[in-house]
Amino acid sequence: MPRPRPNDAPLRLHRRFRSHGLRGLRDIVVWLPPGYGRIRGRRHPVVYFQDGQNIFDPLTAFLGNAWHAGERATDLIRAHRIVAPVMVGIYNTGFNRMNEYAPTPAEFSGWDGEKCRSTGDAKRYAKFVVQELKPFIDARYLTRPGPRDTALVGSSMGGLVSLYFALWHPRVFGHVAALSPSLWWDRRVVFQDFAKLRKKPAVRLWLDMGTAEPGWEALPLFRDTLVSKGWQAGGDLAYREVPGAEHTEHAWAARIGDVLEWMLPLRR
Repeated sequence: MPRPRPNDAPLRLHRRFRSHGLRGLRDIVVWLPPGYGRIRGRRHPVVYFQDGQNIFDPLTAFLGNAWHAGERATDLIRAHRIVAPVMVGIYNTGFNRMNEYAPTPAEFSGWDGEKCRSTGDAKRYAKFVVQELKPFIDARYLTRPGPRDTALVGSSMGGLVSLYFALWHPRVFGHVAALSPSLWWDRRVVFQDFAKLRKKPAVRLWLDMGTAEPGWEALPLFRDTLVSKGWQAGGDLAYREVPGAEHTEHAWAARIGDVLEWMLPLRR
């Protein structure tokens, strides 16, 4: 692979990336850290994000409310608080978002209160990320491909599907952060699926939710489920109840710096 040019602009957009498994196209955005490609032989951990259009750029983010993850990462890198990552935003496809992020077929209420039904294609979506997107990223960029250096972040339904990546692909993703995950989905099916675990996967989990979010009381119950399966709060389980925080991009943006520090400490 040819040596990449030094990082002059941090974002690279791969438009209309084709998924054969999902039979569709989507945009993928890649953020490169300061100094990327300048030191021969230097490789980077990778953080993947669900709802990728919301992560870096207000021009593509929902209602213009981006997480500004690139700026947060740059500040932490320059303060010598994290290992410099490559970050990958996986755009959702709008209409199919609830199909791809839902682990089971189930009904839900749309924006106008109308009854909708998801096809529950999360397993196929996860297979796309693992078998199609990750190999593309590892081939094209200077990455460390192992699970110790591969992380995944999502919020809301993106947080729910990220939890399932920990169940389905623990040998690929060593760190998963679920911000305000939709634990309510399909009568809390995620509780049942984690309770069925016979052996805890070797995945570090971040779990959080704001106390102003509807249904946040389920969060400590899910934490207890995780602890019962072997995760240790303060160890491989980071747990946060965020006072007064709501279910918004702004709230998640306020927490992404802490998530990156937890995923990418300089000394592990």
